[in-house]
Amino acid sequence: MLRFDRRVLNNFDWVTVLTLSLITIMSLANLFSATWNGGPSPSPLFFKQLYFFLFGYALILFILSVDYSELEMLSYVGYVAVCFLLIYTKLFVKVVAGSQRWIDLGFIKLQPSEPAKLFLVLVLASCYARFEAKEDGYGLLDLLRPAALTVVPFLLIVIQPDLGTALMLAFMFVSMTLFSRLRWPALTSLSITGLITVVLGWKYGLKPYQRRRIETFLNPESDPMNHGYQIKQSKIAVGSGEFFGKGFMEGTQGHLNFLPERHTDFAFAVWCEELGFVGSMFFLLCFFFLLLWGMNIALSARDKFGVYLAFGIVMLIFWQGLINLFMIMGMLPVVGIPLPFFSYGGSSLLTNLIAIGILMNIRMRRFQKR
Repeated sequence: MLRFDRRVLNNFDWVTVLTLSLITIMSLANLFSATWNGGPSPSPLFFKQLYFFLFGYALILFILSVDYSELEMLSYVGYVAVCFLLIYTKLFVKVVAGSQRWIDLGFIKLQPSEPAKLFLVLVLASCYARFEAKEDGYGLLDLLRPAALTVVPFLLIVIQPDLGTALMLAFMFVSMTLFSRLRWPALTSLSITGLITVVLGWKYGLKPYQRRRIETFLNPESDPMNHGYQIKQSKIAVGSGEFFGKGFMEGTQGHLNFLPERHTDFAFAVWCEELGFVGSMFFLLCFFFLLLWGMNIALSARDKFGVYLAFGIVMLIFWQGLINLFMIMGMLPVVGIPLPFFSYGGSSLLTNLIAIGILMNIRMRRFQKR
C-alpha cells in the first residue's frame, strides 16, 4: 500500500543519499576509465551501468513509498520465487565458462543468486523477529527454521557452481544468528558443524579450479601454471598507485590489459592505481561511513523486524565489500564477489540499491508505531 505522509518526507534520509551519490560518482568515473578504449566516447558498458544506476535510484523512490513492514510477508513470496529461478537456471540455462548463473532477459542478464542474498536477509529478519528467543537466547532447535531457509538457496547456488556467492549466504546466516543471541551449547554446536563442513567441503565439495585457487593463495610459489596471475597483477596495480596515484585514466595495469576483470571483480584495483592511497582512502571512508550509518539505522528502528532487517542489509554489503577488498590485495583467494556499488554488473548493483532503499525506508519511518 503506497503512503507518503508529511512526517516521512520531513525525515528523508539525506545522509544516505549524499553518501551513495558520492560513491556512485566514483564508481562511474572508475568504470569510464577501466573500459575506455581510446575512442571519443565512453564504452557501451559505461552507459549500461549508468542506466542501471538511474533505474536503481527510481526503485529506491518506489521503495520509500511503501512501509517496510509490508515486506515481512512479501519476503517469503520473493524467497520462493528466487529459489524457482535458481532451479530454472540450473535446468534450462546453457553453460557459460563452466557455470550456469545468468538468465538472459534481453535488457539484462539476471543473476538470480544476487537477489537471493537480499531475500534471505528478509526472511531471516522476519523469522527472528517473529520467533523471539528465550531469556538466555536461541537454542539449537530454534535455529532449524532459519538454517533450513539458508540451506535451500545455498545448495542451489553451490551446484551452479558459484561457491563465493553461496558462502555469502552462510555469512549472512551466521551474522544474523549471532546478532540474535545464542545459548552457549548452540554456539558450540554451530562452530563444530562449521568446522566439519569446511573439512568435508575441501575434501569432497570443491571443483578442481576452486581448490587450485585456494592452494595458489596459500602457497603462491607452487604455481607453475601461473594460476595466480589475477591476484599478482592486482597487487601490482594497488602498489604502483603509491600515495597520490598515476592520475585519472593514466593507469598502466588496466589500460595495457595486464589486469583481468578490471571493470568487475578487480575494479577497485584500477581506482587504487590511478588515485593512489589518498583516493582509495576517500572511497573507503565513504563506503564504511555508509555502513556505520546503516548500523545507526538498525539501532533506531521502530520494531524488531526493522532492527534485524537493517542489520542484515549492513552485513550483506559489509561482507561483500570486505571480501572483494581482501581479494584484490591478495589476502583472500579469487572468489568472484563484486564490490558493492563499484563493480560493473546489473544484478548486483540493483540488488544493493534496493537494499539501500529499504535501509532508508527503515530510517524514515522510525517515528511511526506499528
